[in-house]
Amino acid sequence: MAKQEQMLRLQYIKEILQIRGKRGATYREIDEFIEKKFIEKDRDFNFSERTFNRDRDAMEKVLAIKIVYDFSRKVYFIKNEELTNAEESVFDNLLLVEAYREAKANSEIMIFEPRKSRGLDLLHGIIHAIMHQNVLSFTYTKFWTDETSHRVVEPYALKEFQHRWYLLANEFKGEKLFIKTYALDRISDMEIKSTKFKKQNYDVKEAFKNSFGIISADGEPKEIILSFDWEQGNYIKSLPLHHSQIVLKEENGRTFFQYFLSPTYDFKKEILSFGNRVVVVAPQDFREEILEEIGEILKNYNI
Repeated sequence: MAKQEQMLRLQYIKEILQIRGKRGATYREIDEFIEKKFIEKDRDFNFSERTFNRDRDAMEKVLAIKIVYDFSRKVYFIKNEELTNAEESVFDNLLLVEAYREAKANSEIMIFEPRKSRGLDLLHGIIHAIMHQNVLSFTYTKFWTDETSHRVVEPYALKEFQHRWYLLANEFKGEKLFIKTYALDRISDMEIKSTKFKKQNYDVKEAFKNSFGIISADGEPKEIILSFDWEQGNYIKSLPLHHSQIVLKEENGRTFFQYFLSPTYDFKKEILSFGNRVVVVAPQDFREEILEEIGEILKNYNI
């Protein structure tokens, strides 16, 4: 794991190169920027071109962020100009760790939400099994009951949803690929088997392209239009519900958004969580599904 100083340097290198964009930055500009940041944090600053090259190597190997050098302009820039959600998430976590280290002496500065283990201790083992195509076995406890079962699966990928991580794995259902999701915090007694498996053709991104959450789309995607009140609409603009989100218009104190996805169970529950701040405008059949759900909720209140 990178030392605290290197974590900071990686963040600041990314920060200045993102600020400069295609213009790039010289080594001297990068050096001065990082030194200024370290001085602001009252930290000792030790940096050299050798250190910078080691940091570049770490960013490419660990974070898949390639920093290239333009010999004609004598500047460095990030090759993949727009960082992926995964890369941004990693840097967000680096910043969170750094902030926690600064504040941990005072427990009233950063208040974390109480939560149970998310199973993150399993990540390393699962990634190893995916990369080396090893079969996994584990005990799985269902969310809605205390029922446990023994599972033997072929691991394919890991997916995050609402601060939980899920294993996407193929269950043995004959020759046909049968991908299921398993929440890491419900997995116990995991064992990486020596047994190897042959991965079948499965594009995780394509499988979830038109989905919301951890349920892959099994139907044709639809054009869905939602209307939010002005305040909630601003929040949705800053944190889109789905990558297909488009702002259609703003009128009468409401913001209208368009989505192109399959309305899975997770998406329905997400819409219902906004209460009276959201209205399903179209399509009509999905609007009626939500109205039916609302009707079931009202029954619980004897209305």
